[in-house]
Amino acid sequence: MAQNQGSVRVGVVTSSRHPFPEIADRWREAEALGFDTVWVTDHFITGNEPVEDQKPIYEAWTLIAALAMVTERIRFGVMVTGNTYRNPALLLKEAVTVDHISNGRLEFGVGAGWWEREHEAYGYPFPPPRELVDRFEEALEMFTRLQEQDRADFEGNYYWLKDAPFEPKPIQTPRIPLVVGASGPRMLGVTAKYADIWNTRASAAEAGARSRTLDEKCQAIGRDPGEIMRSIWPQQHPWDSIDNVNTVIESYRAEGFSDFVFSWPPDNKLDVMREFMRARQ
Repeated sequence: MAQNQGSVRVGVVTSSRHPFPEIADRWREAEALGFDTVWVTDHFITGNEPVEDQKPIYEAWTLIAALAMVTERIRFGVMVTGNTYRNPALLLKEAVTVDHISNGRLEFGVGAGWWEREHEAYGYPFPPPRELVDRFEEALEMFTRLQEQDRADFEGNYYWLKDAPFEPKPIQTPRIPLVVGASGPRMLGVTAKYADIWNTRASAAEAGARSRTLDEKCQAIGRDPGEIMRSIWPQQHPWDSIDNVNTVIESYRAEGFSDFVFSWPPDNKLDVMREFMRARQ
């Protein structure tokens, strides 16, 4: 089992669906309360049909570029960016731009993509699972080369680079910390090769089993599993009580997780979140 990466980090995912001033207020409060990280998600629709269930939602990368300007300390990112929605070189250019805007506070969250209805709605091809992972691995290789080489070449089955300049480089070196959202065995293999932080969504027991699979994938390629921070975003928020938050954290810590990402609470649980975070300061 991988070891915890230092002290516990606690982050929060805010909505992208509220008016911008409200989202900005949440990010400012997250920073003031001492959260380590704050996130938005990467979606263009807010739920399945019927249409009346849809709510307005902002695009993630332009949103966090603006939100970077209303915060000063807190690290942040997109939990996680769907690879299928943007050309990888363009996505990385956006990420590096945000890294500079924020003076090096970005964490680069990416995943293979999964929501078929969202692809259908906006005309994005939705490949079968094997191709999704193949495309994702090619994108990660491009991210590495473009950040670390003066000019990059890459010839994949789906993406390519030809003597590609890439300036400026990110403020964070040798690259922006890469957060990979993954659960299945093939994706965990890709995670083992490229990720600095691995995030998943599962119960403590299932997350622990996935973490042990990630250890095996790391060992198979000669990488120290302890180099990858283990991050969890539980399916349900923990903000029912302070005791519940602590119980949730300890259940995942027992499985080797040290990075926690929780959903923003409903209004009637905000006081629990605030009390918990003030006690951490």
